[in-house]
Amino acid sequence: MTTFQLLLLIVAGGVFYLFFKQLFSGSFPKRGVDFEAKVADEQIGGITRPDKTFSTPKHVPSRMKELLTIADEAVEKEDFEEASKALGSALIIDPNNVDALQKMAYVSLETKNYTEAKESYEKLISLDENDDMAHALLANVLHKLYDEAGAEKHHEKSITLDPEYAPHHFNYANTLYDLGRKKEALVGYKKAYELDNTLDVAKEMIDKLGNENE
Repeated sequence: MTTFQLLLLIVAGGVFYLFFKQLFSGSFPKRGVDFEAKVADEQIGGITRPDKTFSTPKHVPSRMKELLTIADEAVEKEDFEEASKALGSALIIDPNNVDALQKMAYVSLETKNYTEAKESYEKLISLDENDDMAHALLANVLHKLYDEAGAEKHHEKSITLDPEYAPHHFNYANTLYDLGRKKEALVGYKKAYELDNTLDVAKEMIDKLGNENE
């Protein structure tokens, strides 16, 4: 054997040694797991298209978000029927979604569907009994439904929860005024104006009731 042949034998032996070492080390790529994404939402290009590069998929909004957006756009166009349909679908997905319930209550008021508005506000209160706005708005709805005892109860609850919020006193005063309880209404208007002297309509009612009592 010549020196050159010996050298070739040594080189070949080295190549085979490295090959079998890699083979049995388990560190080579395996079928089905050739690519392991570094980020959970990475995508690999088509196998037959080596020119494609890795990309991050576009954010796809949830169905709930889509329905709420549809409702908002419909309300802007004053298409309350379309808004009601979208919100109804949203509440099928999640009956406890506060945003959807608030929007449904608003749409119901705009369409004078007071019974549905009542149900929405009652649901909001069941989810958060300290939601003073839900109590105040439910009181207004109950007044329209001629449930005066219920209206008074929720007006008082809203004031208890946030006694410094002028509109709560003003709304309660309006209900009392409609019921002919003008002296009590005057107290409410005065309190509302005391808390917010930019509430011109409260001042107007104070002057009106003051003149009536003279």
